Amino acid sequence: MKANSAASRVRYTVVILAIGLAVISYVQRVAISVAAGPIARDLHIPKAQMGLIFGAFGLSYALFEIPMGLLGDRLGVRRVLAQIVLAWSAFTALTGAAWNVMSLYVIRFLFGAGEAGCFPNLTRMLSVWLPARERVTAQALMWAFTRWGGAATPPLALLCITWFGWRWAFAGFAVLGLVWCVVFLFWFRDDPAQHHAVNDAEKDLLQASRVLTTHQAEQRHWISLLLTREVSTLVLQYFCFSYVWYFYITWLPTYLREGRGQSPARTAALAVLPLLFGGFGSLATGLAPVRLPRRAIAFCGFLGTAILLVAMTHIRTVVSAMLVMGLASFCSDLTMPISWDACVEIGGSYTATVAAAMNMLGNLAGFVAPVVGGVILERTGGNWNILIYTMAVAATVSALCWLFLDPERTRRERERGVGTVETHLSADGLSP
Repeated sequence: MKANSAASRVRYTVVILAIGLAVISYVQRVAISVAAGPIARDLHIPKAQMGLIFGAFGLSYALFEIPMGLLGDRLGVRRVLAQIVLAWSAFTALTGAAWNVMSLYVIRFLFGAGEAGCFPNLTRMLSVWLPARERVTAQALMWAFTRWGGAATPPLALLCITWFGWRWAFAGFAVLGLVWCVVFLFWFRDDPAQHHAVNDAEKDLLQASRVLTTHQAEQRHWISLLLTREVSTLVLQYFCFSYVWYFYITWLPTYLREGRGQSPARTAALAVLPLLFGGFGSLATGLAPVRLPRRAIAFCGFLGTAILLVAMTHIRTVVSAMLVMGLASFCSDLTMPISWDACVEIGGSYTATVAAAMNMLGNLAGFVAPVVGGVILERTGGNWNILIYTMAVAATVSALCWLFLDPERTRRERERGVGTVETHLSADGLSP
């Protein structure tokens, strides 16, 4: 306790860097949705082709998640994050230089490939630089600011596009990533023990985290790890979580206009509620007492989401219904820090790889959810309640997954295996 009280606080700067990059990544990916109108007009792009351009990001993001996560585990976060931030910032700037449909499609595909490594590598970075009791809080802060950044980006992006035009606006967005990268390369180190500002007490505080994410003894191959029941259940619950969440950023404005008869202005105001409430949900988990079982929070959060979604279909007052949907998003996002921290507990030295697999399935849901929604609406004559009921079912599946998921037990079992190997190696006079 004495050593901990004297520990330096360098690790908190790492949290600030993670939050900053998470927000920048959302600003740069959301900006094109705001610029879609002037881009389509200037480049003569019809809606069908614009949809393919939007989809190019999601496709490459999903395809490159695991490779980028694996690179972070193999080569180190500092090297990989710096390269991908430089790459995606370059493609952000090049978006403003697009001259036709194909050039824009290729640029956005490559942009998505770059962003694919962001959150898996940020998760690994936090797992090394923070003790176990602080990891969930850091994930909570990162995802809360990400949600709020996503809610604030459209008006800010619109302002930039109005002032400078969409081409120069994308160049400006790219500068944000370049500035972050310069600061990151100058200051960050993969190993806290190699940072000049980390004192001995903070090194001792972070020793267990360093061992958890770097020790290879008894570590199975990454492919066999991804095929385990624990990882399969983790990615399933996140797929179902994302199936619900993507409604908020795809179909919700249309639901408010067509299903609830709202004006464009009221639609814009009400549509931010799920993202706003979701940010507070992530923050609530980060501030929750450590003694509260994270599995119980995840189970109750998803179950609460299912109940609230069904309930809101029976509420006629639009504002009340949207507040209930906002609470449903709050309950879902209670689970975000828990899911990402579970990647550390289950993945160990393959933290970024497991996080990439989970996020890949989440982005696959980002493709499936809007398509399924469109089919349901078309075949039911615009029955929004049926679509929302499928979201409630997905949330229920996520809740059930947490009856079988126990990341802390998985970590303890791996640590016991590592301890056994170290004992045998020491007895043989070898170093692990």
